[in-house]
Amino acid sequence: MTRPLSLPDPFEAQRPLLLRLAYRMLGSRAESEDIVQEAWLRWQAADRGSISEPAAYLSRIVTRLCLDALKSARARRETYIGFWLPEPVAEPPEEEMRADELTLTLMLALERLSPLERAAFLLHDVFEVPLDEIATTLERAPATVRQLAARARRHVREARPRYPVGREEGDRLARAFFDAATKGDLQGLSALLAENAVLHSDGGGKVIAFHNPIAGLPRLLRLYAGLERKRIAADSVLLRPLRIDGLPGYLSRERGGILQTTAFDIRDGRIAAIYVTRNPDKLERLVAEMGL
Repeated sequence: MTRPLSLPDPFEAQRPLLLRLAYRMLGSRAESEDIVQEAWLRWQAADRGSISEPAAYLSRIVTRLCLDALKSARARRETYIGFWLPEPVAEPPEEEMRADELTLTLMLALERLSPLERAAFLLHDVFEVPLDEIATTLERAPATVRQLAARARRHVREARPRYPVGREEGDRLARAFFDAATKGDLQGLSALLAENAVLHSDGGGKVIAFHNPIAGLPRLLRLYAGLERKRIAADSVLLRPLRIDGLPGYLSRERGGILQTTAFDIRDGRIAAIYVTRNPDKLERLVAEMGL
């Protein structure tokens, strides 16, 4: 007797997308995995026969769970020590950006939105969910959802580069920056950095990091000149180049064995922003994936 073919589990088919949605809502892989696990528990307890569109149902659950989680997440970030950056996610070098991929710069711009604006923008503009479905998820009228998405779009417009840098050019600039920074080559740094470049550093109070952004080419050059005098940057070891949340960058080991990721927002051929993540809690998964 021929055994009937077993159909794939709709939840497992949607799991990668649900994880991406949760991460873009929360900026934390650990919290995203918890959200998706909770969605799985609800899926197991649901009356499957009454669910005509599993993908829409699961997306709705994850979005609502994320909206609840954002309330406590925002409260925690108000007491976060120093500058907060999303947990870095590295892409395989050969992988092309997906249509729903967001850069780290854009994810930071989303932090300025209300939770409903963030959800409306992500679902409508990034994941291309139909407006009526978003209205059901957010329990708002379609016209209200359209306004939420439009308002969010205006806020994040500046975070979208008009001419995204190519992968090879981005990797070249990232490597050139590492070389110039570790050698104390101020002339080389000056040629790489934009006049209004800014550095953001996230240590979470766990390791030494700059609590406030450092903005402007003169201040950044003085910073790296100081690191050179103390021979701090010279001790850095480049472990591997990475694409971090859509931006060129690398993983390095700093003085004292501290690991950090460095990502670059590049505009018009110059580095406009540097994002340094040193908080070890945010690097655990990345380091495990790299086998380090």
